[in-house]
Amino acid sequence: MLVFGTEMHLVTFVFLVLEIAMFFFQFIYFLSRPQEKNRFWYLVLLFLLILYNVTGGLFPDKNLPLPIIAQNIMAYGSGFIMASYIPYYFYKAFNLQQLRFHALYGIYLFLILPFLVFFVVEYSINGNLDLARQHGIIIPFFYTIVLLLSILKATRAKYKSNPTKSNLTEVVIVCCAVIPWASMPIMAYFNASQLLEVSVCNGGFIIITIIFIRQSIHKSREEFRKLQELNTKLSEKVKERTQQLEALHEQRTHNFVNLVHETKTPLTLVNNYLDDFLHKHGSGEEMDIIKGGIHKLTKDITSLFDIEKFNKGVSIYNHHQISNFSTILNESLILFEPYCQKHNLNLIKNITEEVFIKADPNAINRIVYNLIENAIKFSYPGGMLEVTLKTIEDKIFFSVQDTGPGISTHFHKKIFEPYFQINRETTSLQGMGLGLPIVAKVTDSLGGQILIDSNPEREPGTKISIILQRHYSVPGHITAAPSETGAPTYYLEDFTINDTPYMANRQTILLVEDNKAMLNFLIKKLSLKYNIFCSLNGAQALKKLQDLPVIPDLILTDIMMDKMDGFNFAKALSEQKLFNHIPLIFLSAKSTSLDKIKGLRLGAIDMIQKPFSSEELIQKIDSVLQNIKKQKSAILQAAISNLKISLLPEENPINQNAPSVFEQNCKLYNLTDREIDIVKLIRQGSKYKTIAESLFISERTVNKHVQNIFEKVGVSNKVELLNKLDLNS
Repeated sequence: MLVFGTEMHLVTFVFLVLEIAMFFFQFIYFLSRPQEKNRFWYLVLLFLLILYNVTGGLFPDKNLPLPIIAQNIMAYGSGFIMASYIPYYFYKAFNLQQLRFHALYGIYLFLILPFLVFFVVEYSINGNLDLARQHGIIIPFFYTIVLLLSILKATRAKYKSNPTKSNLTEVVIVCCAVIPWASMPIMAYFNASQLLEVSVCNGGFIIITIIFIRQSIHKSREEFRKLQELNTKLSEKVKERTQQLEALHEQRTHNFVNLVHETKTPLTLVNNYLDDFLHKHGSGEEMDIIKGGIHKLTKDITSLFDIEKFNKGVSIYNHHQISNFSTILNESLILFEPYCQKHNLNLIKNITEEVFIKADPNAINRIVYNLIENAIKFSYPGGMLEVTLKTIEDKIFFSVQDTGPGISTHFHKKIFEPYFQINRETTSLQGMGLGLPIVAKVTDSLGGQILIDSNPEREPGTKISIILQRHYSVPGHITAAPSETGAPTYYLEDFTINDTPYMANRQTILLVEDNKAMLNFLIKKLSLKYNIFCSLNGAQALKKLQDLPVIPDLILTDIMMDKMDGFNFAKALSEQKLFNHIPLIFLSAKSTSLDKIKGLRLGAIDMIQKPFSSEELIQKIDSVLQNIKKQKSAILQAAISNLKISLLPEENPINQNAPSVFEQNCKLYNLTDREIDIVKLIRQGSKYKTIAESLFISERTVNKHVQNIFEKVGVSNKVELLNKLDLNS
């Protein structure tokens, strides 16, 4: 049964359609996993089989516009090529190393060569297909028998060391697949029908396909098993590493907490002794700064200690007490009112009296202090601060609202994370980022809720509200009072920073520091000897450099600053020709080797680590500025000396011809350029010390050069030298 008026049998056409569909499916799969070589070799085999079915099914056909001889050569050629590929396929796909000779050499000698000799050459000459078939099939027939035995032998040898049921099954299937291909020479010799040839050949291919699918399934299962093993091992390693990191973190946290705890004892002693000293001798500006610094350090240490306790789930407050929220808030505001007045803030109080809560009074005090302190620190002068305490049914609403810069909506959750800080361009105030996280922890321990209302894009200001459970006081209940007291700590930054009046007879220093207390200290120390100009960050310093009456002789800058840090400032400074020569010293708490190397690469001459000794700092500044002064003087003297030398011929008309005579004599006596410069200065009457300073060499070197000159010219003193060189005429 033929199809479409061709010589192709219906069975051949069905096989052809199925194999084409299978080819495209396998080809797409191969594109997704091109590293699978077995699939590639299978695709080549499938392509050759499709080619064989097409040529064997269509040729020969007298109706096709091709010579019958060409059609027969193409039909038999596709069969020989496909048969030749079988040994190579088994050699590669099944890793049968014993087939190497057949795959690389045998198929060319015993299959391809007979085809070329008898089917291409002989058949093309005599046109007798039967004769060509009889001659051309003999060698391939015997070679096929040898090849069949070699494949069976190689297969048995491969699986002999591991005779599992699965491997034995594969041996049987390989045998079944090879036998149909081995019968092809016999069918060609007897000119079997297309139906028989196609059925046998494609039957063998079906068996090979079964082997291929079986191998693919086993390979996929093995890959999945290995993937599971790797996943299990990876999970175990991740778990093990996580446990190690957790243990390490726990150890570090434990050490950190111990360190903080141990620090509180000396701080307590310092605080108490300082209070005793102030009580006996009174206070002053310096003592107030010391007291404020110790108070801030104590508060920061306490906050660090408490946040770690909260993170470990340790309760630090006793919430079984009854506290008067209104009293705690009123007493706190008394301490904050002077600072509101100093910052020119309008403090509005809306406080409902006799508001009770079941909570530790120290916890309430902590919430009040942190919220109000933050609001004052980040409010603009002339702004408003509104503190509200009210009750609605069984809820307490405590809120603090300011008119400061506000907090962007994407920071609303981040600000309650420990150590997170928002950089502020309008203030140099920076804490440790623990105030609001502690407020959140305390509120959570009371079962409360925190709300934040702030959107700088809509309007300035921030409102933070705390919602807590109200307690109804019963007559006879005693309310607890907070034991933690103290003044706000931010007043350390409350300094008026001004440049010192410029004095022309003093050298000038530019200070760049965002901590106003440190800046105030440096101004006091350095203004006794130098002109001092100051900026709070790198961007402000770059702008200020353009407006200064004089270029600074030295710049001292911090590294960690808002808007533009010290490193970026140094980089920007190096790109400005007018200011990139100014020496720069970093003052910073950063002390790693990488930080120091980075600072030096940016052009800094030194990096002084905080805390530092003021005497050491002043001495370093004095040394740097003195060296700069000496360098300027030396450069000026050298310029003047060179100018005198260049003007010498014009100043002495008598010696107008001397340069030419001098040059001739120098060549005659082989004097070097440096020796010529020394002779010129001797002619001017300069002493050896002056010559050394002018040429930036030592006096000893000048003496050595002069002795060399005397030896070359053959004189013993300067007078003889000048006479001999005709420089005294």
